[in-house]
Amino acid sequence: MRVITGTARGRRLRTLEGNDVRPTTDRVKEAVFSVIQFDIEGRRILDLFAGSGQMGIEALSRGASEAVFVDSSPNSIAVVRENLRTCGLNGAAVVVQGDALSYLAPRAGRHEFDYAFLDPPYGRGILQSALPAVASAMKPGGAIICESPAEEELPGTVGNFAITRQYRYGRIKVTFYREPQEDDREDGGDDE
Repeated sequence: MRVITGTARGRRLRTLEGNDVRPTTDRVKEAVFSVIQFDIEGRRILDLFAGSGQMGIEALSRGASEAVFVDSSPNSIAVVRENLRTCGLNGAAVVVQGDALSYLAPRAGRHEFDYAFLDPPYGRGILQSALPAVASAMKPGGAIICESPAEEELPGTVGNFAITRQYRYGRIKVTFYREPQEDDREDGGDDE
């Protein structure tokens, strides 16, 4: 797994081994960033359920001003820190070991983030629980980007946010939530 482009382009990222770990594939990561590539510079990012931190690191490499990485696993946090050092991106990162909902609770209504990446463990309802808290911490015009199993149902709206795009990559689904705007009414498509 590597950083696709930007200041850390080509740097190898470490991931954890094991059945509980499911890093975002390069294909999915590239697809996500192709959608937001012209709007990432200078933005504040939340990489919730960070795992290896690859989504936030990719955003920093492409010019995001800051990324906050949150994960409850001490092993994941150690990997995020190592990957940030490898990429020379420590100065623009905040790394938090802790529960996602506990991290978000005091941020409700504070509108801190432009983009949020959510890729929690599958099949536990964690994504559905986290979405309202994330939506309340987003800046106007921001986007929430979720990775989930293709068959998992997600709510059509969360707070002021609605699904604007949805893509399928084999058994993975990527869902984009934004506040509805006149020029952002695509139904999305399938990519297999």
